[in-house]
Amino acid sequence: MTLGSTAGRLARVACLISALALTAIGCSSAPAPSSPAAAQTRAVTDINGERVEVPAQPQRVVPLSEPTLDGVLALGVTPVGTVSGRGQSGVPNYLADVARDIPILGGIGQPNFEAIGAAKPDLILVDGTSVNNNPPVLEALRQIAPVVNTGFAGGEWRTNFRNVAAALGREQQGEKVIADYEAKVASTRASLGKVKDQTFSIVRWQGTAPALILKELPPGQALVDLGLRRPAGQDTFGRGHSEPVSLENLQQIDADHMFFGTLGGSSVSNPNAGGSAGLDGAQQALAQAERVPGFTRLNAYRKKQIILVDGSAWTSTGGPLLMNRLVDDVRKALG
Repeated sequence: MTLGSTAGRLARVACLISALALTAIGCSSAPAPSSPAAAQTRAVTDINGERVEVPAQPQRVVPLSEPTLDGVLALGVTPVGTVSGRGQSGVPNYLADVARDIPILGGIGQPNFEAIGAAKPDLILVDGTSVNNNPPVLEALRQIAPVVNTGFAGGEWRTNFRNVAAALGREQQGEKVIADYEAKVASTRASLGKVKDQTFSIVRWQGTAPALILKELPPGQALVDLGLRRPAGQDTFGRGHSEPVSLENLQQIDADHMFFGTLGGSSVSNPNAGGSAGLDGAQQALAQAERVPGFTRLNAYRKKQIILVDGSAWTSTGGPLLMNRLVDDVRKALG
Protein backbone atom coordinates (compact mmCIF):
# COMPACT_ATOMS: atom_id res chain seq x y z
CA MET A 1 0.00 0.00 0.00
CA THR A 2 1.35 3.47 -0.86
CA LEU A 3 -0.08 6.93 -1.04
CA GLY A 4 1.86 7.43 -4.23
CA SER A 5 4.79 9.73 -4.75
CA THR A 6 3.04 12.50 -6.66
CA ALA A 7 3.18 15.98 -5.26
CA GLY A 8 -0.57 16.31 -5.61
CA ARG A 9 -1.31 13.37 -3.33
CA LEU A 10 1.18 14.53 -0.71
CA ALA A 11 -0.29 18.00 -0.91
CA ARG A 12 -3.74 16.60 -0.18
CA VAL A 13 -2.35 14.83 2.88
CA ALA A 14 -0.72 18.06 4.03
CA CYS A 15 -4.00 19.90 3.55
CA LEU A 16 -5.78 17.25 5.56
CA ILE A 17 -3.27 17.62 8.39
CA SER A 18 -3.85 21.37 8.37
CA ALA A 19 -7.61 20.92 8.30
CA LEU A 20 -7.48 18.56 11.25
CA ALA A 21 -5.35 20.99 13.19
CA LEU A 22 -7.71 23.90 12.38
CA THR A 23 -10.67 21.80 13.43
CA ALA A 24 -9.01 21.11 16.76
CA ILE A 25 -8.27 24.84 17.22
CA GLY A 26 -11.83 25.78 16.30
CA CYS A 27 -13.22 23.42 18.90
CA SER A 28 -10.81 24.47 21.63
CA SER A 29 -12.86 27.51 22.62
CA ALA A 30 -15.47 25.26 24.19
CA PRO A 31 -13.67 22.15 25.42
CA ALA A 32 -15.70 19.22 26.64
CA PRO A 33 -15.09 18.31 30.27
CA SER A 34 -12.69 15.41 30.64
CA SER A 35 -12.35 12.85 33.37
CA PRO A 36 -9.13 12.54 35.39
CA ALA A 37 -8.49 9.16 33.71
CA ALA A 38 -8.73 10.74 30.26
CA ALA A 39 -6.16 13.38 31.22
CA GLN A 40 -3.61 10.86 32.51
CA THR A 41 -1.05 9.42 30.14
CA ARG A 42 1.72 6.86 30.18
CA ALA A 43 4.57 6.03 27.84
CA VAL A 44 4.75 2.83 25.80
CA THR A 45 7.56 1.64 23.53
CA ASP A 46 6.55 0.63 20.02
CA ILE A 47 8.06 -2.09 17.82
CA ASN A 48 10.72 0.37 16.57
CA GLY A 49 11.83 1.28 20.09
CA GLU A 50 10.15 4.68 20.00
CA ARG A 51 8.34 5.97 23.10
CA VAL A 52 4.77 7.16 22.58
CA GLU A 53 2.59 8.96 25.11
CA VAL A 54 -0.83 7.28 25.19
CA PRO A 55 -3.89 7.64 27.44
CA ALA A 56 -3.56 5.72 30.70
CA GLN A 57 -6.88 4.03 29.89
CA PRO A 58 -7.69 4.34 26.17
CA GLN A 59 -11.43 4.59 25.57
CA ARG A 60 -11.72 5.14 21.81
CA VAL A 61 -9.32 2.84 19.99
CA VAL A 62 -8.94 2.58 16.21
CA PRO A 63 -6.91 -0.42 14.96
CA LEU A 64 -5.85 -0.03 11.32
CA SER A 65 -4.93 -3.62 10.47
CA GLU A 66 -6.19 -7.18 10.82
CA PRO A 67 -3.68 -8.13 13.58
CA THR A 68 -4.40 -5.02 15.66
CA LEU A 69 -8.18 -5.41 15.28
CA ASP A 70 -7.88 -9.08 16.25
CA GLY A 71 -5.70 -8.25 19.26
CA VAL A 72 -7.96 -5.48 20.52
CA LEU A 73 -11.00 -7.75 20.33
CA ALA A 74 -9.13 -10.59 22.05
CA LEU A 75 -8.50 -8.21 24.97
CA GLY A 76 -12.18 -7.40 25.34
CA VAL A 77 -12.04 -3.93 23.78
CA THR A 78 -14.56 -2.84 21.13
CA PRO A 79 -12.96 -0.33 18.74
CA VAL A 80 -14.81 2.80 17.63
CA GLY A 81 -13.75 1.99 14.06
CA THR A 82 -11.37 -0.06 11.96
CA VAL A 83 -10.43 -0.74 8.33
CA SER A 84 -11.61 -3.46 5.98
CA GLY A 85 -9.79 -6.77 5.80
CA ARG A 86 -7.25 -7.53 3.11
CA GLY A 87 -9.09 -8.05 -0.16
CA GLN A 88 -12.46 -7.59 1.55
CA SER A 89 -15.00 -4.78 1.71
CA GLY A 90 -15.79 -5.26 5.42
CA VAL A 91 -14.05 -6.59 8.51
CA PRO A 92 -12.07 -9.83 8.01
CA ASN A 93 -14.51 -12.64 7.31
CA TYR A 94 -13.23 -14.73 10.24
CA LEU A 95 -14.03 -11.86 12.63
CA ALA A 96 -17.45 -11.02 11.20
CA ASP A 97 -19.38 -12.61 14.07
CA VAL A 98 -17.73 -10.36 16.65
CA ALA A 99 -16.83 -7.29 14.59
CA ARG A 100 -19.58 -6.89 11.99
CA ASP A 101 -21.02 -3.75 13.61
CA ILE A 102 -17.72 -1.90 13.97
CA PRO A 103 -17.66 1.12 11.60
CA ILE A 104 -15.31 0.82 8.60
CA LEU A 105 -12.98 3.82 8.32
CA GLY A 106 -11.38 3.04 4.97
CA GLY A 107 -9.40 0.13 3.55
CA ILE A 108 -6.39 -1.73 4.87
CA GLY A 109 -4.25 0.14 2.35
CA GLN A 110 -6.25 3.36 2.21
CA PRO A 111 -7.45 4.67 5.58
CA ASN A 112 -10.05 7.42 5.41
CA PHE A 113 -8.55 10.28 7.43
CA GLU A 114 -11.78 12.25 7.67
CA ALA A 115 -13.71 9.23 8.92
CA ILE A 116 -10.96 8.40 11.42
CA GLY A 117 -10.95 11.97 12.69
CA ALA A 118 -14.74 11.99 13.00
CA ALA A 119 -14.52 8.85 15.17
CA LYS A 120 -12.50 10.92 17.71
CA PRO A 121 -10.04 8.16 18.69
CA ASP A 122 -7.71 8.58 21.63
CA LEU A 123 -5.38 5.82 20.35
CA ILE A 124 -4.56 4.53 16.86
CA LEU A 125 -2.80 1.19 16.32
CA VAL A 126 -0.87 0.36 13.14
CA ASP A 127 1.60 -2.33 12.12
CA GLY A 128 3.70 -3.57 9.22
CA THR A 129 0.69 -5.06 7.46
CA SER A 130 -0.98 -1.66 7.15
CA VAL A 131 0.54 1.85 6.99
CA ASN A 132 3.62 1.83 9.21
CA ASN A 133 6.05 2.42 6.33
CA ASN A 134 4.27 5.46 4.93
CA PRO A 135 5.47 8.66 6.67
CA PRO A 136 2.79 11.01 5.21
CA VAL A 137 0.03 8.70 6.38
CA LEU A 138 1.55 8.33 9.84
CA GLU A 139 1.97 12.09 10.14
CA ALA A 140 -1.68 12.64 9.24
CA LEU A 141 -2.76 10.04 11.79
CA ARG A 142 -0.61 11.60 14.53
CA GLN A 143 -2.57 14.84 14.08
CA ILE A 144 -5.65 12.89 15.13
CA ALA A 145 -4.41 10.77 18.06
CA PRO A 146 -1.30 9.00 19.42
CA VAL A 147 -0.13 6.29 17.00
CA VAL A 148 1.54 3.09 18.23
CA ASN A 149 3.25 0.77 15.74
CA THR A 150 2.77 -2.69 17.20
CA GLY A 151 4.60 -5.06 14.86
CA PHE A 152 6.32 -5.96 11.62
CA ALA A 153 4.80 -7.75 8.65
CA GLY A 154 5.58 -11.41 9.14
CA GLY A 155 6.58 -10.78 12.75
CA GLU A 156 5.93 -13.31 15.49
CA TRP A 157 2.27 -12.87 16.46
CA ARG A 158 2.89 -13.11 20.21
CA THR A 159 5.33 -10.18 20.06
CA ASN A 160 2.92 -8.08 18.03
CA PHE A 161 0.01 -8.96 20.33
CA ARG A 162 1.99 -8.11 23.47
CA ASN A 163 2.60 -4.65 22.00
CA VAL A 164 -1.16 -4.23 21.44
CA ALA A 165 -1.79 -5.28 25.04
CA ALA A 166 0.84 -2.83 26.30
CA ALA A 167 -0.67 0.03 24.30
CA LEU A 168 -4.04 -0.72 25.92
CA GLY A 169 -2.59 -1.22 29.40
CA ARG A 170 -3.85 -4.82 29.45
CA GLU A 171 -0.64 -6.79 29.70
CA GLN A 172 -1.96 -9.34 32.20
CA GLN A 173 -4.99 -10.13 30.06
CA GLY A 174 -2.64 -10.48 27.11
CA GLU A 175 -0.52 -13.09 28.85
CA LYS A 176 -3.64 -15.08 29.74
CA VAL A 177 -4.76 -15.04 26.10
CA ILE A 178 -1.38 -16.41 25.05
CA ALA A 179 -1.39 -19.06 27.80
CA ASP A 180 -4.87 -20.22 26.77
CA TYR A 181 -3.68 -20.56 23.18
CA GLU A 182 -0.67 -22.60 24.22
CA ALA A 183 -2.93 -24.96 26.19
CA LYS A 184 -5.18 -25.43 23.16
CA VAL A 185 -2.14 -26.15 20.96
CA ALA A 186 -0.86 -28.79 23.39
CA SER A 187 -4.24 -30.51 23.52
CA THR A 188 -4.71 -30.44 19.74
CA ARG A 189 -1.16 -31.54 19.01
CA ALA A 190 -1.65 -34.61 21.20
CA SER A 191 -4.78 -35.55 19.24
CA LEU A 192 -3.22 -35.54 15.77
CA GLY A 193 -1.41 -38.87 15.92
CA LYS A 194 0.30 -40.25 12.81
CA VAL A 195 -0.91 -37.43 10.58
CA LYS A 196 2.09 -35.45 11.90
CA ASP A 197 4.30 -37.69 9.72
CA GLN A 198 2.70 -36.25 6.57
CA THR A 199 3.21 -32.89 4.84
CA PHE A 200 0.91 -29.87 4.65
CA SER A 201 0.67 -27.05 2.15
CA ILE A 202 -1.23 -23.76 2.55
CA VAL A 203 -2.42 -22.26 -0.74
CA ARG A 204 -4.32 -19.12 -1.68
CA TRP A 205 -5.87 -19.34 -5.14
CA GLN A 206 -6.54 -16.00 -6.80
CA GLY A 207 -8.05 -15.97 -10.27
CA THR A 208 -6.06 -18.51 -12.27
CA ALA A 209 -2.92 -18.85 -10.16
CA PRO A 210 -1.79 -19.95 -6.69
CA ALA A 211 0.28 -18.37 -3.96
CA LEU A 212 1.93 -20.07 -1.00
CA ILE A 213 1.58 -19.12 2.65
CA LEU A 214 4.98 -19.80 4.21
CA LYS A 215 6.13 -20.09 7.82
CA GLU A 216 6.17 -16.46 8.92
CA LEU A 217 2.44 -15.81 8.49
CA PRO A 218 -0.01 -16.95 11.21
CA PRO A 219 -1.21 -20.10 9.37
CA GLY A 220 2.40 -21.19 8.91
CA GLN A 221 3.12 -20.43 12.56
CA ALA A 222 0.09 -22.48 13.60
CA LEU A 223 1.33 -25.53 11.69
CA VAL A 224 4.74 -25.17 13.34
CA ASP A 225 3.11 -24.93 16.77
CA LEU A 226 1.12 -28.09 16.04
CA GLY A 227 4.15 -29.99 14.82
CA LEU A 228 2.82 -30.38 11.26
CA ARG A 229 5.50 -30.64 8.57
CA ARG A 230 5.72 -28.55 5.43
CA PRO A 231 7.17 -29.83 2.13
CA ALA A 232 10.86 -29.02 1.80
CA GLY A 233 10.20 -26.15 -0.62
CA GLN A 234 7.71 -24.57 1.78
CA ASP A 235 9.64 -25.14 5.00
CA THR A 236 10.99 -21.62 4.90
CA PHE A 237 10.22 -18.03 5.80
CA GLY A 238 9.02 -15.53 3.21
CA ARG A 239 8.67 -11.78 3.02
CA GLY A 240 5.63 -11.32 5.24
CA HIS A 241 3.01 -11.97 2.57
CA SER A 242 1.91 -14.74 0.21
CA GLU A 243 4.44 -15.97 -2.35
CA PRO A 244 3.09 -16.22 -5.94
CA VAL A 245 3.77 -19.48 -7.81
CA SER A 246 3.79 -19.67 -11.59
CA LEU A 247 1.70 -22.33 -13.29
CA GLU A 248 4.91 -23.76 -14.75
CA ASN A 249 5.99 -24.51 -11.17
CA LEU A 250 2.64 -25.78 -9.93
CA GLN A 251 4.30 -28.76 -8.24
CA GLN A 252 5.66 -26.35 -5.60
CA ILE A 253 2.24 -26.10 -3.97
CA ASP A 254 1.83 -29.88 -3.55
CA ALA A 255 1.88 -31.90 -0.32
CA ASP A 256 0.08 -34.84 1.26
CA HIS A 257 -2.59 -32.40 2.47
CA MET A 258 -3.43 -28.93 1.18
CA PHE A 259 -5.27 -26.20 3.07
CA PHE A 260 -6.88 -24.30 0.18
CA GLY A 261 -8.56 -20.89 0.36
CA THR A 262 -9.09 -17.63 -1.50
CA LEU A 263 -9.94 -13.98 -0.98
CA GLY A 264 -12.29 -14.09 -3.96
CA GLY A 265 -11.49 -11.80 -6.86
CA SER A 266 -10.49 -8.94 -4.60
CA SER A 267 -7.14 -7.45 -3.68
CA VAL A 268 -5.80 -4.80 -1.33
CA SER A 269 -6.13 -2.15 -4.04
CA ASN A 270 -9.56 -3.38 -5.17
CA PRO A 271 -11.49 -4.87 -2.22
CA ASN A 272 -14.83 -4.52 -3.99
CA ALA A 273 -13.99 -6.74 -6.96
CA GLY A 274 -16.34 -9.41 -5.67
CA GLY A 275 -16.03 -13.01 -4.62
CA SER A 276 -16.06 -14.61 -1.20
CA ALA A 277 -13.28 -15.34 1.27
CA GLY A 278 -15.36 -18.06 2.94
CA LEU A 279 -15.80 -21.75 2.23
CA ASP A 280 -18.10 -21.08 -0.71
CA GLY A 281 -15.40 -18.91 -2.24
CA ALA A 282 -12.84 -21.67 -1.66
CA GLN A 283 -15.13 -24.14 -3.44
CA GLN A 284 -15.44 -21.80 -6.43
CA ALA A 285 -11.67 -21.27 -6.47
CA LEU A 286 -11.10 -25.04 -6.43
CA ALA A 287 -13.35 -25.36 -9.48
CA GLN A 288 -11.15 -22.77 -11.22
CA ALA A 289 -7.99 -24.60 -10.16
CA GLU A 290 -9.29 -27.89 -11.53
CA ARG A 291 -9.29 -26.33 -15.01
CA VAL A 292 -5.58 -25.48 -14.76
CA PRO A 293 -3.37 -28.11 -16.46
CA GLY A 294 -1.55 -30.20 -13.89
CA PHE A 295 -3.62 -29.30 -10.83
CA THR A 296 -5.62 -32.53 -10.79
CA ARG A 297 -2.36 -34.50 -10.94
CA LEU A 298 -1.15 -33.09 -7.62
CA ASN A 299 -0.87 -35.63 -4.79
CA ALA A 300 -3.19 -33.73 -2.49
CA TYR A 301 -5.87 -33.65 -5.18
CA ARG A 302 -5.50 -37.29 -6.20
CA LYS A 303 -5.65 -38.39 -2.55
CA LYS A 304 -8.72 -36.19 -1.97
CA GLN A 305 -6.87 -34.39 0.78
CA ILE A 306 -7.54 -30.80 -0.20
CA ILE A 307 -9.06 -29.07 2.82
CA LEU A 308 -11.20 -26.05 1.93
CA VAL A 309 -10.73 -23.18 4.40
CA ASP A 310 -11.78 -19.58 4.98
CA GLY A 311 -9.22 -17.51 3.08
CA SER A 312 -9.50 -14.55 5.46
CA ALA A 313 -8.17 -16.84 8.20
CA TRP A 314 -5.84 -19.17 6.34
CA THR A 315 -4.33 -16.94 3.65
CA SER A 316 -4.04 -13.55 5.35
CA THR A 317 -2.94 -12.33 8.77
CA GLY A 318 -4.29 -11.65 12.24
CA GLY A 319 -3.73 -12.15 15.97
CA PRO A 320 -4.71 -14.53 18.78
CA LEU A 321 -8.33 -14.95 17.66
CA LEU A 322 -7.02 -16.04 14.29
CA MET A 323 -4.49 -18.42 15.83
CA ASN A 324 -7.21 -20.10 17.89
CA ARG A 325 -9.41 -20.36 14.80
CA LEU A 326 -6.58 -22.04 12.86
CA VAL A 327 -6.00 -24.61 15.60
CA ASP A 328 -9.74 -25.32 15.77
CA ASP A 329 -9.84 -25.81 11.99
CA VAL A 330 -6.92 -28.26 12.12
CA ARG A 331 -8.53 -30.24 14.93
CA LYS A 332 -11.81 -30.41 12.99
CA ALA A 333 -10.12 -31.47 9.76
CA LEU A 334 -7.51 -33.89 11.11
CA GLY A 335 -8.10 -34.70 14.76
